[in-house]
Amino acid sequence: MEHHAEILGGGRWRPHMPGWRDLTAVLLVLGFLILLGTGARQMIGPLAIAHQTEISLSPWALPGYTLRTVMRMLAALAASLAFTLTYATAAAKSRRAEMLLIPLLDVLQSVPILGYLSFTIAFFLSLFPGNVFGAELAAIFAIFTSQAWNMAFSFYQALRTVPLDLDEASRSFRLSAWQRFWRLEVPFAMPGLVWNTMMSMSGGWFFVVASEAISVGNLQVALPGVGSYVARAIAQRDLAAVGWAILAMTVAIVLYDQLLFRPIVAWGDRFRSEQTAAQITPRSWLLNLVHRSAWMQSATRPVSSTLHRAARARLSMGAGLHWPHTGMPQRAGDVLWLALCGAGVAYAAATLLHFAGPTLSWADVANVARNGLLTLLRVAVLITLASLVWVPVGVWIGLRPGLTQIVQPVAQFLAAFPANLLFPVVVFLLVHYSLAPKIWLSPLMILGTQWYILFNVIAGATAFPTDLREAATSFRVRRGSWWRKVVLPGIFPYYVTGAITASGGAWNASIVAEAVSWGPTHLSAGGLGAYIAQMTEAGDYPRIALGIAMMSVLVIAMNRLLWRPLYAFAERRTRLD
Repeated sequence: MEHHAEILGGGRWRPHMPGWRDLTAVLLVLGFLILLGTGARQMIGPLAIAHQTEISLSPWALPGYTLRTVMRMLAALAASLAFTLTYATAAAKSRRAEMLLIPLLDVLQSVPILGYLSFTIAFFLSLFPGNVFGAELAAIFAIFTSQAWNMAFSFYQALRTVPLDLDEASRSFRLSAWQRFWRLEVPFAMPGLVWNTMMSMSGGWFFVVASEAISVGNLQVALPGVGSYVARAIAQRDLAAVGWAILAMTVAIVLYDQLLFRPIVAWGDRFRSEQTAAQITPRSWLLNLVHRSAWMQSATRPVSSTLHRAARARLSMGAGLHWPHTGMPQRAGDVLWLALCGAGVAYAAATLLHFAGPTLSWADVANVARNGLLTLLRVAVLITLASLVWVPVGVWIGLRPGLTQIVQPVAQFLAAFPANLLFPVVVFLLVHYSLAPKIWLSPLMILGTQWYILFNVIAGATAFPTDLREAATSFRVRRGSWWRKVVLPGIFPYYVTGAITASGGAWNASIVAEAVSWGPTHLSAGGLGAYIAQMTEAGDYPRIALGIAMMSVLVIAMNRLLWRPLYAFAERRTRLD
């Protein structure tokens, strides 16, 4: 088997004499640091809620706005990665932690961005009164909530489906839990995590308008960024400004694809778990440049060596984080743990009832339930249609590495495309042709979330071992059997992860898709998303809480009754194989 167990460090390159590669690499690093410093300096300054600087629709303002938006998204992505490596690991390696953390992750995924902003914006502003950094933290946190859950589900799924033979091999070498984590589990999870990280970045773009143009009741905060620019362009019905925003997004997506994600994809290909080498390996001009730059190799060697030694250290991650392959925890301990979790849930429910109970009536509950069932129907239909379309497409793309490199930036752009930018076209078509908003606004819900399915299926097909494909070819497996018995079982865990996050993303997207506007024209499709958006605009916190609670209940029920059993089935199939 190829050596795929080293997550940190890499091959040694023969040093070269300083040349154009060194100069180019150094200029790129210096340019990045300058942009980083410029963006960070702009994120710290005075903020007066009543006298905010107006967002300019001049195209010349867009480069600075785009830098601010990308800075927020990268900060949120770093926080999401830290959250993933800790939260998902604890959930995957401890039964009792899993009992709490996975249902809690279902709840966190189900809460829409407007729900987080409604109850956290005042908190973040109070941390840095009179300073824009508090509002920046609120926007970063909102973007974090659109990125983290997808990555955590992907990493959790990978840790739960590590093949038994690899796990037993690591134990036979007497690797500590810390060494197994960095030298086996993280490399095994890397292909899916890389693609879900790209998807999370794109998901942040999809909700960037809600994250930067914050509007909760009488509180209005517009941070300089592409999202605020789009929100102002929509309010003023400025089609030219919308076009400039699309161009700025395109440039930003292409740049961070070439400078960040393409090198990560090429680097992560070394962690493919298979016995034969892939026919075509992903490449990155930037990664090749860094590898061939003697100055960059010299500068990064101490850091690489330190991380390499840290991954090899015989540290213990704690007895509570070892996956229980043998034996079962005591039943009394499980009962006590579940009782504590239940008490916490009961306390949260009692607090919510005390907060919202005096204002709400049973008619409000019935109204929210009807809206919730309408949105549930839309989500179920859209996820089914998206699966039928994107699973075969994702397999076809993922099994062709050359095509994958071409499709990757295109899919990232489509996934990042905010639904708000389509509002002018959608509103015009619905009004002009007298179409029913309850039907024709629904596709906006899946516009940004269908890509979770595509990206995860591509990740699964990319990680699919070449030796299994060659075996299927040598045995002349028929096309139908090839799909049923070879490919679909191989990508199934990845598909389940994509479907769960697509479902949660569709619920979130209902906030912006079920109620759209273009200038003074407002259209509503009904549903829970439209209800929460309406209550947020009115600043009605009890009904916001009721809508969020109903959305959480429906999402958790869907996950418990459908997606979790499919997860368990995928885990059994993987471990048996």
